[in-house]
Amino acid sequence: MNTPRRFCSLSGARLRRWVLPSAIVMLLSACAAQQVTPAEAALLAQDRAALEALPGATSVLLQRHGRVVVELYARGADAQTLHNTRSVGKSVTGLLVAAAAQDGLLKRETPVFGELSDAQPFANDGPVKRGIVVEDLLTMTSALDCDDNQPDSPGNEENMYPQPRWLRWAGDMPTRSVARDAQGLGPFAYCTAGVFLLGQVLERRVPGGLEAYAQRRLFEPLGLSTLEWSRSPSGETMTGGGLRLRTRDWASLAQMLLREGAGPKGQVLTPEQVATLLTVRRSTPFGMEYGELLWRRDYELRCGRASAWLMSGNGGNNVLILPTLDAVAVLTRTHYNQRGMHQQSAEFLTALLERHVCGAEAQR
Repeated sequence: MNTPRRFCSLSGARLRRWVLPSAIVMLLSACAAQQVTPAEAALLAQDRAALEALPGATSVLLQRHGRVVVELYARGADAQTLHNTRSVGKSVTGLLVAAAAQDGLLKRETPVFGELSDAQPFANDGPVKRGIVVEDLLTMTSALDCDDNQPDSPGNEENMYPQPRWLRWAGDMPTRSVARDAQGLGPFAYCTAGVFLLGQVLERRVPGGLEAYAQRRLFEPLGLSTLEWSRSPSGETMTGGGLRLRTRDWASLAQMLLREGAGPKGQVLTPEQVATLLTVRRSTPFGMEYGELLWRRDYELRCGRASAWLMSGNGGNNVLILPTLDAVAVLTRTHYNQRGMHQQSAEFLTALLERHVCGAEAQR
């Protein structure tokens, strides 16, 4: 069986953009001496094997210095697949709040429940609830009695999904007494319903509503045209997760943050807004720190420590911004609600970076 000539005519970097079946990976050796080095072929085979071995993994994309280093798909996915990366979408809500703040439409000090007028007052109203501001929800430090990691928490997200109107349920949520620190923030508690409420504030504050504003202000400037929002049974836009984008489009969002708000057509966010998003505001019980709907963690590589900002979602979905490496990485998975899913992703990404970053440094 002959190796197709079109593969031999491609460079190693371009080969990695292809969705390669295992049979073609085995055939790469036929043209390695001419166009693909043995080292490149070996790396490609390792990447493919690692992706296929990772439970539920559907894609991986690594870009460095603005160029594609690895792009592979598995389990029926391809470059056009819209991936449900679950809570990775929370970070997009943070970007939209930053855009609205930049446009003078919203402040981080804006009281949340003062914006959410409804047909009737929310339950559990009082000074504690009225004191919750946008920044509290961005940093997961609000006084809402809400913790997704506690099954018996009144605000656990699983209690919201059966409800016909999520705003009514989230708005009626009880509060708890919290002690604020010198930053004015309470203790960290991961709360999806709070991020949904942020979306409802945006819905009321931005011209044309949330989805139109997101398209005009964020997605179009980055060239993102194919996406799907999740919605409640009554049609409310879900901003706490479930936004579906293609792998390359998640990378475009990460590249914008890496470039301090710059997109292909100009500045999307100011460097000041990006710096606010990417400032540690809280430590967490999960070995990571938290900014504004973005996590921060370090990856210990054999060639040194790589600091990363992270969009993270159930299933082990990750979008990494790695300023110290001038790199971004996207890993999509469907390994939802499984023990060890996040640790698996961390180990996979550590190995990926070591192969393509540490290996490149060693060759210099």
